[in-house]
Amino acid sequence: MGLFSLFRRKTFSHGIHPPVNKSQTAHIPIRRLPFPDRLVLPLGQHFGAPSEAIVHKGQEVVRGQPIAEAKGDMSVPIHAPASGIVKGIELVLTSRGFKEPAIIIEPYKASTQEVLWSEYPSSDHMDREQLLQAIKNTGLVGLGGAAFPAHFKKNVSFEKKVDTLVVNGSECEPFLTCDHRMMLEHPTCLIKGIRYAMKVTDTHKAIIGIEDNKMDAVRLLQNHLKDCDDISVQAVETKYPQGSEKMLIKSLLNREVPAGGLPADVGVIVNNVHTLTTLGKLLPTGEGLTERVITISGPAVKRPGNYWVPIGTTIGFIIDQVGHDGNIHEFIMGGPMMGPAVSSLDTPITKGCSGLLVLNEPLINEESKKIWPCIKCGRCLQACPMHLNPSQLGLLAAAAEYEEMAENYNLRHCFECGCCSYVCPSNIPLVQYFRIAKAINREKAA
Repeated sequence: MGLFSLFRRKTFSHGIHPPVNKSQTAHIPIRRLPFPDRLVLPLGQHFGAPSEAIVHKGQEVVRGQPIAEAKGDMSVPIHAPASGIVKGIELVLTSRGFKEPAIIIEPYKASTQEVLWSEYPSSDHMDREQLLQAIKNTGLVGLGGAAFPAHFKKNVSFEKKVDTLVVNGSECEPFLTCDHRMMLEHPTCLIKGIRYAMKVTDTHKAIIGIEDNKMDAVRLLQNHLKDCDDISVQAVETKYPQGSEKMLIKSLLNREVPAGGLPADVGVIVNNVHTLTTLGKLLPTGEGLTERVITISGPAVKRPGNYWVPIGTTIGFIIDQVGHDGNIHEFIMGGPMMGPAVSSLDTPITKGCSGLLVLNEPLINEESKKIWPCIKCGRCLQACPMHLNPSQLGLLAAAAEYEEMAENYNLRHCFECGCCSYVCPSNIPLVQYFRIAKAINREKAA
């Protein structure tokens, strides 16, 4: 074994190294945005069945009050982010690209930031079922982007008999630093959240995986956990998509999640650090999820940083608050690799949104938008972390051979990380092709 191998960070094979662009915001403490004049709260902010509104037009609500209830096991409630008046339930355009029903709240002027409504706080004496219900009552979902109901994920993991909790602090998407700041500023809440998650999943070991471009967070958490034998902190290589569940499990534990399977199938549950920090903050107080931290960054932003933002705040209001250069912009909700581009300033921040990037559109070279034929260079094969053949999949997609893609070329292994599209010199939108193929195959199967 060579000297380099002895000191090499844990990682996975393939992947890419895009510019991280985190220096704008990583060093700035989290700040708070004021309440907007209008809050837009879509009922479908999470994976699973949409919530059902329990308020009506003209009703007064207070900050923290439940305004929509969960519909079934894979659903969560929604809480009022501010005290005010319900103006109605309307169809609004969301970051998913289509209109959905949403509760519209007009906050009172100078409304307090204090949460005025809470359930019974959780207790160390709660049994597992009570704790799961308490987690569900918070309305918490995966805050890393997937927006999977937090209580349901932990319930599935218990049925599979997991042995390890992996805490995802990688934050591999360029520009985003909200997870980094949460680890630095709220380590006690994170450790509380890890303890809750370990109790409810019956795991006896937790590993916090953090990319090695955030060594200040690694050292801080190691110091907080120096007397703990069951929670450890591990630095992993800074590489995209290190933050994918499958990749992080491979890096930390050398276990491979089967195609179409879950981390629980290999004895692991993965939770994002932002999710667990929020869990550690909400459960002891019995509060619901009313706000989250997002990264606001990009070359067009005058005051980039990480901000506490009430759920339902529109991007137009956010841009007015942080300032912009006044040019034509492209807005991305989340990170640039997997986040959707949005065109409407009325699009609201939802529970799963981790960032808002404001890119100066004139800087995008028109020539770079052209799509050219595949030149068989093989770069996409070298980049794909799942060791697929994106080039061949792209050719099959162009020929509408969608079933062939799934049956013989392992399309279901693809988790749409965007590595292939990023390295393609022909600008072929491979990920978009794969999403279309998956959607058509799902329709045929249904």
